[in-house]
Amino acid sequence: MGRKFEKNKATMAKTQGAKSQLYAKYAKEIFVSAKNGSSDPDANPSLRSVIDKAKKDQVPAHVIDKAIEKAKGGGGENYEPMRYEGFGPGGCMVIIDCLTDNNNRTFGDIRICFNKGHAKLGGQGTVAHMFDHNAMFVFEHSDEEAVLEALMMADVDVTDIENDAGTITVSAPHTEYFKAKSALKENFKELEYQVEEVTFVPQTIVELSGEDVEKFEQFMELLHDCDDVQEIYHNAEIAEG
Repeated sequence: MGRKFEKNKATMAKTQGAKSQLYAKYAKEIFVSAKNGSSDPDANPSLRSVIDKAKKDQVPAHVIDKAIEKAKGGGGENYEPMRYEGFGPGGCMVIIDCLTDNNNRTFGDIRICFNKGHAKLGGQGTVAHMFDHNAMFVFEHSDEEAVLEALMMADVDVTDIENDAGTITVSAPHTEYFKAKSALKENFKELEYQVEEVTFVPQTIVELSGEDVEKFEQFMELLHDCDDVQEIYHNAEIAEG
């Protein structure tokens, strides 16, 4: 019973830690969006998008409200985006997006993650050219042609649209995100998005097996534990069996 209690306690602590990290990540992103634009989500599409994602990930309202109020006050840290690229275990490619108020600290933290994670940190542009920087929307809808027509009428440069048994995936250049979302909202008011994001989609996949799987998982854990890391993109896939 004692061991079971300790195991459950450790699991609960790990879960709580993951939640705290998630809340902190969104609080920082909401703060930056509100500070750099309007604190009114209806007048700031970037802020609205982050809030919608936060709610979908079950971030409490008080965390969202506190970040917006902090931005309204005009104080707080001055965060800026930083992007790092490199190669992970097995030759997979990795892009890491950060928000930081101290570039030297963040670079040092990321470098440690790469060194400990059997990875190689590269310079800007090292692997980004092997990813497509896309706006992506995934939602349930029966009429793919109606969706495409609505987007084209709004002059959205749709690069791909797929319908998989009633689940539609729309891809467009990342610069078209807000235009595409506005067109979808205007024409299909009841849509519920499974995915609505700007992301990096790999052009090729690297399949990992053997020791590389464990090394890759360790590398990802190190990056996720880094406070300044907001998003991680990679082209790794774990081999089955």
